[in-house]
Amino acid sequence: MSKAPLEIPTYADMLGAHERIKPYIRRTPVRTSDYLDELVGAKLFFKCENFQEPGAFKVRGAANAVFGLSDEQARKGVATHSSGNHASCLSYAAMKRGIPCNVVMPRTAPNAKKDTVRRYGGKITECEPSTTSREETFALVQEASGGDFVHPYNDPRVIAGQGTCAKEFIEQTDGLDAVVAPIGGGGMISGTCLTLSHLASETQVIAAEPEQADDAYRSFRAGHIIADDAPKTIADGLLVPLKELTWHFVSSHVTEIFTASEQEIIDAMKLAWKHLRIVMEPSSAVPLAIVLKNQRAFAGKRVGLVVTGGNVDLDMLPWMASA
Repeated sequence: MSKAPLEIPTYADMLGAHERIKPYIRRTPVRTSDYLDELVGAKLFFKCENFQEPGAFKVRGAANAVFGLSDEQARKGVATHSSGNHASCLSYAAMKRGIPCNVVMPRTAPNAKKDTVRRYGGKITECEPSTTSREETFALVQEASGGDFVHPYNDPRVIAGQGTCAKEFIEQTDGLDAVVAPIGGGGMISGTCLTLSHLASETQVIAAEPEQADDAYRSFRAGHIIADDAPKTIADGLLVPLKELTWHFVSSHVTEIFTASEQEIIDAMKLAWKHLRIVMEPSSAVPLAIVLKNQRAFAGKRVGLVVTGGNVDLDMLPWMASA
């Protein structure tokens, strides 16, 4: 039996998403730092998606999915599995529409992210910290609730919503030589590829990944998806593997994937906190970490870095754990 063809979101879908979600998201600011520019020898622009109300870019895709549902579809609410930010953002969007939201989260997910989900009315079912456990637990929850499944990243509605970030970024910076974003499942990278391939095809898309969860890097080198079941990294938002839809964008449009060690991620996180004066979670620090590590690749360029989220447990910061 042949697989159903992929439902690839289009540039028009991204534009439609931007209009649909405008009442529920913020046009986040772009920050710069003379110190960081001098340190890496490039002009860096940081798109602060950590300033979204739920603290992460994923509110874009979540809101597009939730507010794209018909009234009949919305009655049973929405459901998903997530290590944190997608769960909180989907809960937020569901709250705004007044519908239920069920989420499956790893028991090891940061308490700060679980608290955010609950604050927005999301109902959490915990699972073990592996892709297998996550998907098996979710199947049971989704069957019981009947809610519309909004995948954290392998969903055309989500990718179209995430693509709105790159649209704003290009408009706010008058063009970039490269955009660097973290990669886990690939939703943000896919949305960035979708938008830039139409709006600014000369802009390179660079993905940033932890060394300890480098399945996207290895997939990119091998030419096919390689999935790790339970990688371990402080960048807890980047634990999931690519899927067919995100692989389509990664394999077609990403220029390069660079990786960073745990210590390099911590060092970048500290630098950003000190010199940008913003709260940046570990996953969001990976782009800066790979720019610092690969300065020759970015020298003299205008480089956009997506600060994907700022949801951290202030009592469990990664440098505390490493002390």
